[in-house]
Amino acid sequence: MHNSLDVITLGEAMAMFVASETGDLADVERFIKRVAGAELNVATGLARLGLKVSWVSRVGNDVLGQFVLNCLEKERISTQGVTIDGRFPTGFQLKSKVEDGTDPTVAYFRKGSAASHLSTDDFNAPLFYSARHLHLSGVAAALSNSSLELLNHAARAMKAQGKTISFDPNLRPVLWESETRMVRELNQLAFQADWVLPGLKEGAILTGQSTPEGIADFYLDRGVQAVILKTGSDGAWYKTATGEHGAVAAMTVENVVDTVGAGDGFAVGVISALLEGRTLDQAVHRGNRIGALAIQVQGDSEGLPTREQLGEA
Repeated sequence: MHNSLDVITLGEAMAMFVASETGDLADVERFIKRVAGAELNVATGLARLGLKVSWVSRVGNDVLGQFVLNCLEKERISTQGVTIDGRFPTGFQLKSKVEDGTDPTVAYFRKGSAASHLSTDDFNAPLFYSARHLHLSGVAAALSNSSLELLNHAARAMKAQGKTISFDPNLRPVLWESETRMVRELNQLAFQADWVLPGLKEGAILTGQSTPEGIADFYLDRGVQAVILKTGSDGAWYKTATGEHGAVAAMTVENVVDTVGAGDGFAVGVISALLEGRTLDQAVHRGNRIGALAIQVQGDSEGLPTREQLGEA
């Protein structure tokens, strides 16, 4: 019997080689090894806050796969749902170093990775059903048709069990054959979620709406319980199925180091707070706070706080 979990999520983790000097990636000679992946960032942030988390994926039978497993163990994230698939390699990426707050350059080496072969075979029902919440991201949906099928199966199964579901679109247009299919498939996932967390630009692409309320109503009219929009420098805006809505101002950050991972940090704050029974307004405040912490360090998850570092009452 699996131990009871707070959250289960699934997706791809890659080894990430972060440049230790600025400049064109082709010219950089020194890198620092880290781990990356949108869903794994969220799992890491939730685990640091003390939640019991499992992450489902596949890694290759190689040194990078072992590195990913070591990182999971360090963060106390359950590896029960991780398969070592010796047929395919673990993906990796190179990431440039920036010091002016601009988005870094990222070069991906993930085609044909072990995680891209995720499928419904990776749905371990007892493991999934032991969690009270499922978090999904559009990144895993874009990996392959079989991975997308797994996400849809997991969403339907968890919804049937009465579990809550969150969905972050995390648009990756380059991984989709067309924008039309991306919009169709991601919206189908979003409609099964309780909480949808798009960025404002993402929401406009997915819904055809140009205002936060228009984007929110698009999903609320289809059964979603709450839509929380990341509105950039303005912070965040939310609306619920009962009509409750509000804006939460962004936190001021004097020194933006690396913008990658901000949205994952926001998701960590919102999901953790809602699972603790806090109000949506409190959850969005926490999301803004952790998102702000994430952009003040280099690396995707280095800025995600522990419960002690968060320091909330």
